[in-house]
Amino acid sequence: MAPSSSPFCLPLPSLSIQPRNRRSFHLPPTSRSPGGGSPVRSHRLSSSSSSSELSRMVRLRCSSQGQSAEESELELERLFSNLNQATLKREPGSLSSAVLLVAGTTVGAGILAIPAVTQESGFIASAVTCIFCWIFMVATGLLIAEVNVNTMCELGSGGVSLVSMAMRTLGKFGVQVACWSYIFIHYALLVAYVARSSDILTNSLGIPLWESATLFSLVMGGICYFGSQRLIGAVNGVLVLGILLSFAALVAAASGDLHWEALLKANFEAVPMSIPVIALSFVYQNVVPVLCTNLEGDLTKVRTAIVLGTAIPLGLFLVWNAVILGTITSADVSSDNFIDPIQQLRSSNGVVGPIVEVFSLLAIATSYIGFVLGLSDFLADLLKLPSGQSKPLPYLLTLVPPLVLSLLDPEIFFKALDFAGTYGVLVLFGILPAAMSWSDRQSSSITSSRPPKLVPGGQLTLAIIGGGAVWVIISELLENVGKT
Repeated sequence: MAPSSSPFCLPLPSLSIQPRNRRSFHLPPTSRSPGGGSPVRSHRLSSSSSSSELSRMVRLRCSSQGQSAEESELELERLFSNLNQATLKREPGSLSSAVLLVAGTTVGAGILAIPAVTQESGFIASAVTCIFCWIFMVATGLLIAEVNVNTMCELGSGGVSLVSMAMRTLGKFGVQVACWSYIFIHYALLVAYVARSSDILTNSLGIPLWESATLFSLVMGGICYFGSQRLIGAVNGVLVLGILLSFAALVAAASGDLHWEALLKANFEAVPMSIPVIALSFVYQNVVPVLCTNLEGDLTKVRTAIVLGTAIPLGLFLVWNAVILGTITSADVSSDNFIDPIQQLRSSNGVVGPIVEVFSLLAIATSYIGFVLGLSDFLADLLKLPSGQSKPLPYLLTLVPPLVLSLLDPEIFFKALDFAGTYGVLVLFGILPAAMSWSDRQSSSITSSRPPKLVPGGQLTLAIIGGGAVWVIISELLENVGKT
């Protein structure tokens, strides 16, 4: 679209966004306001629906290039509309489904590893660490959403992944960092999810390992490929409900032998060693681009989905860690023959074992859906492949390699997970979002207007986020060098 000499208030180009079986609602041409001010975008609404439509719009503050002392405000509910291909009716993304998608993606197998890495630091120190990690990961997710929406505004297209965001803000070097970190983390986690779920299904159904791994990949991958937004949201809702029910049963069964005095332990010197695993447990940022597209660029809904969607796992992590750490004794922690707290519960309480298996399978399934959706969209954007229900190649590239690799030697990839939690996650979802946001906020590519910032504090906040991730990485490097 050719640039105009008139001052624009949020000059959004016509967007063409097609998440799976949706079509976009193209914004009509610009029209000048009756008062002769800045031109605005307007949806073609009937007289009976225009007032109700406008009353629900969210304010996006923007200033025109020709105004220095005063600002003009433009009311926008969303950047675009998702339309059903069959009915051509708008089907906006559900906020509740978005919250469940974030929560389901966050609650994964990492929750099972938290007690093992935090038992030395104790519950109080680990609870403080979990809260700080939650704040950190919420902030980085909001930064990704902010840059994602700004990139959609500038490029005039939806479904923007980290590749396009990194290219626009950091150039080719940023793309290389984002690509390799993103691919490594996602494939490593998907391999772990398939391997762990296949073990659970093999023990429960008595079928060979390769059959259980194939069954899990086909069922969950088929839901991601064939399912609509509503179907995937409904499946996530059922899985999250199952997680909550099994979690409640697990807490009730394991809390019978809870030692309250054990929860008073606080060894903050042992906190740094638990940060990578805790940070890995809060990973959800891979679905933020999908979230922004499903919610039609509505930043208010995106912020709500991220905060609430991650607050649910935070509560689960704290309660879960309290129950597990409160049932083990200090002798078990200091023993030379270390026993994983989960394994100890399974051996001491016969009721806990099956509940843990159910909880683990449901938690893995929810994370698997989120990671498949995020990685398939990422690969489609990276390789310039068409995404959607009729184009299966991005999904094949997402589903097949983890299935194959999980059937080889899973122990190799579990070691890779430790490395990914220490370096990959903190680089991709720590340093990179802060760097992209720093460049995006300093850029003059959208000088006339931009959506509101989701993370306050300016450059100081970005420096704290990026510097904190660098500090953890350097600390882990020095510790590993000292051990060798």
